[in-house]
Amino acid sequence: MNERPIGLIAGGGRLPVLEAAGIRAAGRRVVCVAIGAEYDQDLPGLCDGFARSGTLRPGRWVKRLKRWGANEAVMVGVVTKSQMYDPVGILRSLPDLHAIRLWYRVLRHDRRSQAMLSAVADDLSGNGVELIDTTRYIPEHMATLGVLTRKQPSAQQMADITFGWPILMRMNDLDIGQAIAVKGLDVIAVEAIEGTDRMIARAGELSRSGGWVLIKGPRPDKDRRFDVPTVGVQTIESLKAAGGVCLAVAAGSVILAEKKQVVAAADDAGIAVVGVEQAALDSE
Repeated sequence: MNERPIGLIAGGGRLPVLEAAGIRAAGRRVVCVAIGAEYDQDLPGLCDGFARSGTLRPGRWVKRLKRWGANEAVMVGVVTKSQMYDPVGILRSLPDLHAIRLWYRVLRHDRRSQAMLSAVADDLSGNGVELIDTTRYIPEHMATLGVLTRKQPSAQQMADITFGWPILMRMNDLDIGQAIAVKGLDVIAVEAIEGTDRMIARAGELSRSGGWVLIKGPRPDKDRRFDVPTVGVQTIESLKAAGGVCLAVAAGSVILAEKKQVVAAADDAGIAVVGVEQAALDSE
C-alpha cells in the first residue's frame, strides 16, 4: 500500500469534496490546499491536512503538499479566470515568484486556459508534485452512454446535437470553451471566459421561447489533469430557468458532480440528459 497521501489543489464548488471522498474510499490519505476562499465547507473534514492559499501562489501550494509528503496531486474546482483581467484582484492575491515567472514565461504571451494550466502543471512537476488524472478517483460520477433521465430527447433535439457537436469540437481546438447552446440547427450562444452558467443565462435571453439544447464536452485528446468539463445540479437549475430542455454531454469525458442528484434534478425539471459517444458524432 502506498503510504504517501494524495494532494488536492481545490477551487470552489462540490467537485473537490467528491474527489476527497473518492481518494479516501481508495484507501489513500488526502492533503488539501484550497485556493481562494470559496471552498466547500465540507472539505476540511475529509482531509488529513488542510490549508488555504491565494490563487496566484503556486509556490505555497508546492511547499504545503511536499511538507505533508505528497508527490502527486489532483487539481479541481472552480477558479474564476477573469481575475487575470482585474489588476486590483491580482494585487490582492499577492502573486508569489512562481506566479510571476509563469506570467513572464507564458501568460504574457498566451492566456488561454490550456496554456495557463499546462504552465502550472509543468511548474508543479518541476518542483516535485505531479498532477494526475482528475477522474481517477471519481469514476462513478462520469457521464455514461445513453439517455440518463426519464425524459427522452426529441428528434429535433438529437438533430441539434448532431449539428452542434463538430462546432463544439472546433471551439475546443481553438481553446475557446467547452459548451454551446443550439436550437433549430443554429448556434445561439457560445461559452467563453464567463463560464457555463452565465452562458446559459445569455442563451435564455437570446431565445426567450426556450426549447434549446446545451451541448458540453471536451475534445477527445483532452488532458484530464485539469479543466475536465463538469455539470452539477446548479447547471440543471440554470438550464430550467433559461428555457433549456436538453443537455448532451460526452460519455466518459464529462463529470456529473453528484451524478444521482444531477439526474434527479433533471427529471424534476423535465430536462433530458443524454450521454453521447464522441466517436460516433465525430464521424457524422
